[in-house]
Amino acid sequence: MNAAQRRPRLQEAAGSKRNQGASQVQLPTVDQIDEELQRTEGLRNRHGFRRNVAFALVGVFAASVLLSTFVLPTFKIYGQSMSPTLNEGDIVAATKSASYSRGDLVAFSYNNKVLTKRVIGCPGDWVDIDSNGNVSINGEMIDEPYLQAGAKSLGQCDISLPYQVPEDTYFVMGDKRSVSVDSRLTQVGCIPRDQIVGKLALRVWPLGSFGVVGSL
Repeated sequence: MNAAQRRPRLQEAAGSKRNQGASQVQLPTVDQIDEELQRTEGLRNRHGFRRNVAFALVGVFAASVLLSTFVLPTFKIYGQSMSPTLNEGDIVAATKSASYSRGDLVAFSYNNKVLTKRVIGCPGDWVDIDSNGNVSINGEMIDEPYLQAGAKSLGQCDISLPYQVPEDTYFVMGDKRSVSVDSRLTQVGCIPRDQIVGKLALRVWPLGSFGVVGSL
């Protein structure tokens, strides 16, 4: 087994390093959108209406993919390390930013993939995590309202704590701490600013969860 095969599988957002500016998602089919409309809107006896809306939405999705090539990179979520904030199958759009803050959801390049995590530590911060998974920044425990009850965990961690975030990098973690492979491991480490594709701004699928995503 070679070194590449031994790396933990970081299953997050689909994409490729050489195509950061383009959408790498597969558009939902008309049937998928029709099913979603039925589930979220509870329309009855309006099959023709739903189908018309479904075709219109396919056009909207196609236009958004073209737009994403130039403005908003779009990604599909794989895995559960950001659950419940982001779930497998979600499609999200990101915006480029000059800087990032604690709590921001970001997409970044890693090992020829685009992954999503949450910013926990900014450049120069001292990060500490106790055995119960409580996170402290610069000596003060932080509140993390985006985590589900029981989600805190030291998880997979082989860095020496407390740990200082290097300049121009960010310490990131998943919201489901027990399964997330992130900056707590030396082979992932902190994410350089120039590898961050953007800040997650909008969930566009599923329709029932359409809306803004981001820091809390």
